[in-house]
Amino acid sequence: MAHTDDRDRSFMQQAIGQAMLARQAGEVPVGAVVVLGEAIVGLGYNRSIASHDPSAHAEMIAIRDAAARLGNYRLPGCELFVTLEPCAMCAGVIQHARIARVVFAASDPKTGVCGSVIDLFAIGSLSHHATVQGGVMAEEAGSLLRAFFAERRHAQRGARARDTEDAA
Repeated sequence: MAHTDDRDRSFMQQAIGQAMLARQAGEVPVGAVVVLGEAIVGLGYNRSIASHDPSAHAEMIAIRDAAARLGNYRLPGCELFVTLEPCAMCAGVIQHARIARVVFAASDPKTGVCGSVIDLFAIGSLSHHATVQGGVMAEEAGSLLRAFFAERRHAQRGARARDTEDAA
């Protein structure tokens, strides 16, 4: 599998498109695509809030989509492009699905397990090791996340202010 910067950016742009769909749905704007060769075989964005499902992360949705489309729970040779560094739950599924390569945009210093908090893919005793590359279009993906959380904080401050006025 040849990996070029332009190719990675192209697929990450598709993942960012998925993240924008999440944001439009009121979800944390994280998107993911699963790629086999040059074809996108799985799409996903965060749906935890709408589906009342803590496991409905973008990676999980994209991997489920790819597995259904390919008719296999194993996804050897596939790559996952995701706008935020995967968490432990998603890394576990990535390992079980046998994803060959993970490319993420923004690091997650609180829950990221591809080097930020821990690097699960570097633990030799685990049965599968995806190669990992971070920082592809990190600024674009990070900007989406920062804007989302800034809007959420602003809305919460407004709600607190209204509650204070109503109590007065």
